Amino acid sequence: MKALYRNLRIKNKLVVLIAAIMLLVCVLMFVGQQYAFDVYDKEIYRQSAKSLSLASVGIESELEKMERLTFRLATDPTLQSYLSKIKQAGTDYDRFVVAGYIRSRLVELGGMEKYVLSIQMIDYYGNEYAAGVKRITNSERRIQQIKEETGPHKGGNTWIMPSSDDGTLSSARMIRSFQELELEPLGTVAVRIDMDSLFNDYLNKAGEQSSMQLYILKDSKSIYPVSETKEEERLSGYMEGRQGYTTINHEGKRYFVAYVPSSYTNWTYMTLIPYDNIFERINEVKRAALLVLGFLFLLALVLSFRFSKGITGPIEKLNVKMKRVQLGHFDTFDGDIDRDIPMDEAGQLHRNFRMMVQRIDDLIKENYVKQLAIRESEFKALQAQINPHFLYNTLETINWSAKMSGQRQISQMVESLGFLLRSSISIKEPIILLQDELEIVKHYVTIQRIRFEERLDFQLDVPEMFMQTSIPKLSLQPIVENAVNYGVEQMIEPCTIHIRAELVDGQLVITIEDTGPGMDAKFLAELAEGVVKPRGSGLGLRNIEDRIKLCFGEAYGVKVVSERYKGTKVSLNLPFERREDDV
Repeated sequence: MKALYRNLRIKNKLVVLIAAIMLLVCVLMFVGQQYAFDVYDKEIYRQSAKSLSLASVGIESELEKMERLTFRLATDPTLQSYLSKIKQAGTDYDRFVVAGYIRSRLVELGGMEKYVLSIQMIDYYGNEYAAGVKRITNSERRIQQIKEETGPHKGGNTWIMPSSDDGTLSSARMIRSFQELELEPLGTVAVRIDMDSLFNDYLNKAGEQSSMQLYILKDSKSIYPVSETKEEERLSGYMEGRQGYTTINHEGKRYFVAYVPSSYTNWTYMTLIPYDNIFERINEVKRAALLVLGFLFLLALVLSFRFSKGITGPIEKLNVKMKRVQLGHFDTFDGDIDRDIPMDEAGQLHRNFRMMVQRIDDLIKENYVKQLAIRESEFKALQAQINPHFLYNTLETINWSAKMSGQRQISQMVESLGFLLRSSISIKEPIILLQDELEIVKHYVTIQRIRFEERLDFQLDVPEMFMQTSIPKLSLQPIVENAVNYGVEQMIEPCTIHIRAELVDGQLVITIEDTGPGMDAKFLAELAEGVVKPRGSGLGLRNIEDRIKLCFGEAYGVKVVSERYKGTKVSLNLPFERREDDV
């Protein structure tokens, strides 16, 4: 091993030395990192259990409110008078008359309270009255269950557990008459609680993760969520002999479990959070540490190579040049680089090699230019063979096929595309009529309407008297295209693009206005200066303004007004000169 190390090149010796040092540093960092993460894990466990405890306190506070609500309902004199009338008379007519009053009173006392799904009141004869945002009609079996479970408590609160008939937790109690201290039963009241909203609100306040699973257990049975499996029995087993939190393997996955017993009821609150979700940020820190370590390793290698350069520099440079030439790179020869090479045999090799490579490079470039000229002539010849009429005929064939198959949108899109292609090739004049330019815009909008459907609202308000006015070709279509790209595409709501024309101080002003998101001042300035490269056709506002000034003079041009979230308005100032000879 010693002989092998002695025969290594100096550069390789430095690499081995630095690699050994970096390996030692990595081991030390890994050990320290693991210790820090273990401490951090314990703190996360403690904080998660604490947040669950705070959430359970809030939830139980709401449950106490529900209990007080049932007490208020059971002792309300108005409701007791209604129930007494029903009990005394007991006729269907009396129940029908009093039913509306009972429901109104239930709404007044708490039917619209937060976390209350509905209030279910049952009279002496088993008839049910309901009020609330999600009231239901209980089955006879559920009504019998409520009456049987509230009976032994003699007017005290009773928690009715979820069942197959009603999967919600309810706070219920018997209604007993307190007139003349008779305490006779008049009926039963039950408040159905919106457990999903209640738990989600308080767990979000406590900062719990959205990916967790919440369980509320009572005597190894699940109160929330309602479960007909034996999963809750396994969850109860996880709590035996443990203190507040632990990690478990459940259904093939690793979970962090936090649980807290209720101080108000004999329930137990438990959360299962995927272990990977908790430590996702820790894993990101680990990856960042590895990246930093890798960067330091590369930096150390660079420094070692720079140190060895003074020893093996001239020969290494020549070797690098030979390898680059072998790969086809002839652009690495600079006189400033060779100036540091000593004037010895190595220097002579460098100079002779440089002259040889330059001669080869000149020959290659000369041959390359000739090959490019040949390829370009072949490409132009191939392009000349493509007949534009072939493209038109092909589009007409597609259009005919679409019409035959009843594809109206495809037919419209092909016709518009054919018109745009014909306009770009056939119209050679730089100045065209406004009606011709608007025809191009209409066909472009036809294609975009099929794409965006109701999101694109196009309005055209150009009087007939302006149709024979001259305008540079492709002055309006690129602006409409920009309105689509920067307006319609960026919005979910419908976007309106409105084109109108009017005379202002003897000039024809054509305005293209959209209701898109608009532009801020900085972006608007860059757009006006031509810094921003436009999407689509590539014709920017600067190009359009230059062509207008070139055709009609400096008095005409383009004006852009835009504000963030208030849309964009582009105005073209043109001379009003009708071409009557073309009419």
